[in-house]
Amino acid sequence: MRVVLMTGIWPPDVGGPATHGPDFARFLRDRGHTVEVVTMSDAEPSDRPVPVHAVARGRPFVVRYPEVAARAARLARHADVIYATATYAAAASASTLAGRPLVAKLVADPAYERALRYGLFGGSPEAFQTAAGTRVEGLRRLRTLSLRRARRVVVPSRYLAEIAAGWGLDAGRIEVLVNPAPPPAEVTPAPLAPGTFVYVGRLTAQKALPTLVDAISLVDGASLEIVGDGPERAALEAKVAASGLNGRVRFAGALPRTEVLAHLAGARAAVLASAWENLPHAAVEALAVGTPVVATAVGGVPEVVHDGENGLLVPPHDAAALGDALRSVLVDDALRARLAADAQPSVAAIGREPVYTRLEAILAEAVR
Repeated sequence: MRVVLMTGIWPPDVGGPATHGPDFARFLRDRGHTVEVVTMSDAEPSDRPVPVHAVARGRPFVVRYPEVAARAARLARHADVIYATATYAAAASASTLAGRPLVAKLVADPAYERALRYGLFGGSPEAFQTAAGTRVEGLRRLRTLSLRRARRVVVPSRYLAEIAAGWGLDAGRIEVLVNPAPPPAEVTPAPLAPGTFVYVGRLTAQKALPTLVDAISLVDGASLEIVGDGPERAALEAKVAASGLNGRVRFAGALPRTEVLAHLAGARAAVLASAWENLPHAAVEALAVGTPVVATAVGGVPEVVHDGENGLLVPPHDAAALGDALRSVLVDDALRARLAADAQPSVAAIGREPVYTRLEAILAEAVR
């Protein structure tokens, strides 16, 4: 197959989609397919397993977004299928212009994320589905019209599948396909100080990192390594300094994936304080290297983090509850050992090979 892969972020950006794009591109390339990528970037793409065409993210949206669609359409005229992990309206436009089928991978509700970014809505993803307001309704309508162009819609959790089914999409086109766990290769743990918890991901409001910092402050002997970058970093650094936690909360910045896995492997536990989630790839990666996860019970997180089995779950926006869970993992060696023992087996069935083979088949089915 000849595939055009459209994505909103790409290394050196961090986050699940930035990990998935190059990894799946390599998989397809190694299976004999031709792949070209269209993405947006603040810097020169740092990972090029296949040709990568980047549109500068600093350009105005009204210029940038049509350029993404136009570049993808030009490439798609010589391709078999478009695979989009973001930029769904641009992908739908490119699919229409090039006359090529579209497969969309959702990691969240794009209309909800845009409404949050524009300050149009501040509630939960579930409440957003029926929220009133002309602009909110317009975002929902654009999302659904774009995704109706897709022959298949792939989602990584049952939680998101249920939400997407309410958009009027053909339920037969929606398939749950979880994010793959890294292969069970030997990972050398990073030499982190005892009692170090690790957060991996974008530094955004969604991740509720101020709640995590507050939780760390409540746990004697606990420290936090924050791996990743994003728009909330400056505010978060200021909060850490104001809280007198500079010695206990460290910012590692964006790291290569091998170093990310090493940090997760060296952690007492991985931790996610998200206000809302679909199914965070960082949780799957932590479990795959044998590290338990302490997380908020939001969205699809409970589908991979099982309370009391491979991690602990707490309510969102509750620093005290999160602090109690971190303290339990920190001081109770038997608990930590039991959770860690179940971590890797819990994701053994969702390895890279079976997940990507199925995704490859979905793309091929869309071409027929």
